[in-house]
Amino acid sequence: MPTTNDASYWLGVACAAHVRRGRGEGFMQLCHGRAAPLRRIRPGDGIVYYSPTTQMGVPDGYRSLTAIGRVRERDTYRVTMAPGFEPFRRDVEWAASREIAIAPLLPLLSFSAGNRNWGYQLRRGIVPMTAEDFELIAGAMAAAAVEPAAA
Repeated sequence: MPTTNDASYWLGVACAAHVRRGRGEGFMQLCHGRAAPLRRIRPGDGIVYYSPTTQMGVPDGYRSLTAIGRVRERDTYRVTMAPGFEPFRRDVEWAASREIAIAPLLPLLSFSAGNRNWGYQLRRGIVPMTAEDFELIAGAMAAAAVEPAAA
């Protein structure tokens, strides 16, 4: 999954069940559906999801990278999922990839190498990452290429 010079790269956090739904339907949500984090992301940016758990609120120690892709051109939009719950989303071209444990990559990734408390920064739900980290993760996930969005 090639990086581009003008793209940014992001690590989002959500349980695996939510990420799998987004993969299946071609979208991403962040921070329980808030709009602000999604508005920081631009078309063509790379996104990787880290899932600390399989199901929301069930601490099972899953700790895996669960999806990788590129943000599509469509702006942030709102959907109605249930009465009173209307989260914001962005469309994503998800790469064919496999879910992998994050532990073997921790010594190699710039945000975690030498940092025993690497997960603390993820409490915000999304953090920027380097192009190098994105490429390393893409290789480890055996991600099929997703070309950057046309400008």
